[in-house]
Amino acid sequence: MRVLAVTTWAPTRSHPSTGAFVVKDVRALAALGHDVALVHLCPPGQLDRAAPEEPSFDGVPVTRIPMSTTDPRQIRAAGTLLRAMAERADLVHSMAFSTLLPMAWWRPDVPWVHTEHWSGLTAPQTLPALWRRALPVLRRLLVRPDVVTAVCDYLADPVRQVRGERPTTVVPCIVPRPTPHPRREVPAAGAEGAEGAEGDSLRLVSVGGLIPRKDPVLAVDVVAELCGRGRPAHLRMVGQGPLEADVIARATALGVADRVDLVGTLDRAGVLAELAAADVFLGPTRGDNFFVSCAEAVLSGRPVVVGATGGQGEYLDPRVGVTVAVQEAPAYADAVEQVLRSAAGMSALEISDTIGDRFGEEAVAHAYATAYGTARQVHGRGQRG
Repeated sequence: MRVLAVTTWAPTRSHPSTGAFVVKDVRALAALGHDVALVHLCPPGQLDRAAPEEPSFDGVPVTRIPMSTTDPRQIRAAGTLLRAMAERADLVHSMAFSTLLPMAWWRPDVPWVHTEHWSGLTAPQTLPALWRRALPVLRRLLVRPDVVTAVCDYLADPVRQVRGERPTTVVPCIVPRPTPHPRREVPAAGAEGAEGAEGDSLRLVSVGGLIPRKDPVLAVDVVAELCGRGRPAHLRMVGQGPLEADVIARATALGVADRVDLVGTLDRAGVLAELAAADVFLGPTRGDNFFVSCAEAVLSGRPVVVGATGGQGEYLDPRVGVTVAVQEAPAYADAVEQVLRSAAGMSALEISDTIGDRFGEEAVAHAYATAYGTARQVHGRGQRG
């Protein structure tokens, strides 16, 4: 089947980590035997004529159309191009909410599946003022596809509120399962020697952008709280973002600057190495839909402590993952101590097995195959939004 995948989120040379989940999805669809072509509605500022973008992702051809989500003329032009391209497809698969904008005044003459990841639907308070004002109207665009998939029930709920009885299903993110590295014996509280900042400290790792929604400054507070309790801790933060200076300033103010390392953005191999060296994953998020880094930590055999707002609680076994409902350092420190106790007798493989292969490429691809079948049925009956 010829599948035209369309997204506003995809990697570019200047933003290599953006939309990595889209690449995983289209690769999984191609592995099912579909003839997949991807259209990236790319922010114009990310395109550099002097350094052309890659023409494909793992064999899936990519066409890039410049489009700003705030420029009506570019949205209209992109929609005209997409409409012509959709005429040559057997199914259209749009990915990410803003991709619906250039399809707002037309719909494909073939089955249409839309996949949603956008945190703006579950945390509208994090949006710019313009989007907050427009969201009540724009949400109606979710009615139009034959089938909508969301990465978790937490995100599917607001989608279902808009779509009513029209099919909405959950298809998780693809998170490949690594071979878990054996866990080390976690030192008891007070075991660290005075001469080293790291030494036998509890090793924490955080993976994610240094942005307000991820609350990296609170992660620093948690380190200071644990140290104050006689549980020396050391945190390595993987990621970049506008709060980097705030993180450094807070660590200095609390006297834990030598216990917080900012290691920047890493590729998957680098992230897995950081997880292998850690004792606990710390993710004090204020809101996530799926929280890929959290799932990857569990699959790597590490217990996790994360914020409670989001879909991560849907896949966390309470023995290996604790969610925290308040953004306060003592509560997160309590959760760290709790998960160290509950997961103390578990091997890395046993922790990884609590998720297993649920988020593997094959499982997700087959979930999409089911969504495609439903879309064909809905389209055939003419039950369109």
